[in-house]
Amino acid sequence: MKQATLGVTCLVLALLAGGCATEDYVNKQIAPVDARATEAQGTAAEALARANAAHKLAEGKFLYEEVVSDDVAKFSLDSHELSPEGKARLDHIAKRLKEENKNVYLEIQGFTDQSGDSDHNHKLGQARADTVMRYLNQRGVPLNRMSTISYGEENPVADNATADGRAANRRVKIIVLI
Repeated sequence: MKQATLGVTCLVLALLAGGCATEDYVNKQIAPVDARATEAQGTAAEALARANAAHKLAEGKFLYEEVVSDDVAKFSLDSHELSPEGKARLDHIAKRLKEENKNVYLEIQGFTDQSGDSDHNHKLGQARADTVMRYLNQRGVPLNRMSTISYGEENPVADNATADGRAANRRVKIIVLI
């Protein structure tokens, strides 16, 4: 009887020990999947934000767009600072908005060239759009009538293989909706 009890006890302990090893194995296998799922959630959230911005753009009645690019605003490589020429262009835009005196909505889109990694370019595009929004706000355009979005290196307007092309891609686009 003692031998049978000892055998059953050993069997139970072996099953418990095997269960722990199996759980550890499963946890090791799930960790990479969890990491990919977390990354996918971030990507999905970003895609949803862009879709919502596009929806807002589609709902409004498009009036016109203004592009503030390297030939006008002189966004230097890896910079979101406005040049004097860029400020003059934005002064003209703010004046036009005041003269038209319409309740318009501005979507300010920031872009970069393909220099640097995608995450950095996305942040730089956002910084450019935010800089333009702050400048327009200082010129009397209400913040509640503006939103910003960064497209980073997406949607280039020129070839990134040339210096002129990269310069053209460093831009901010202002979409004016009514």
